[in-house]
Amino acid sequence: MTAITERNLIDFVYAEARMLDEQRFEDWLTLFTEDAYYWMPLAHDQQDPKLHTSLMYEDKLLLRVRIERLSGQRTFSQQPKSRCHHLLQAPSIESSNPATGEHIVRTAFHYTETRLDKQVIYAGWSTHHLVEVEGKLRIRLKRIDLVNCDAAFGNIQLFM
Repeated sequence: MTAITERNLIDFVYAEARMLDEQRFEDWLTLFTEDAYYWMPLAHDQQDPKLHTSLMYEDKLLLRVRIERLSGQRTFSQQPKSRCHHLLQAPSIESSNPATGEHIVRTAFHYTETRLDKQVIYAGWSTHHLVEVEGKLRIRLKRIDLVNCDAAFGNIQLFM
């Protein structure tokens, strides 16, 4: 088995963003472990997704439901489909433990979501809690901290 390098961790984050930009949602979902969560806190420095309201706190089942909704023929809010673009700062390795196969990578981003003549831009940081599963990196937790997390938002259709 090959050791995971810093370059592997960085490349993983870039590849994941590209999957989302290309709407390869099924491929993207396979990056998550079965016990994974996608979390977008509602407050700065929020520490608990269960005792406090979040913008999103979805397990793998809910992610799958959202993907099925996005690809559904009767999802009129997605006709035409929303599109997105991630502009990422170079990811930084916050921690890496080869012995346990656990890694944390933080990335600042600007994210643009567009549909028809409406365009929305978000800025923030993503924190990937990655684990090694059978020699491959997988996401156990993806946390999205928006700069303006406490603002009033419309529907966020896609994944940041």
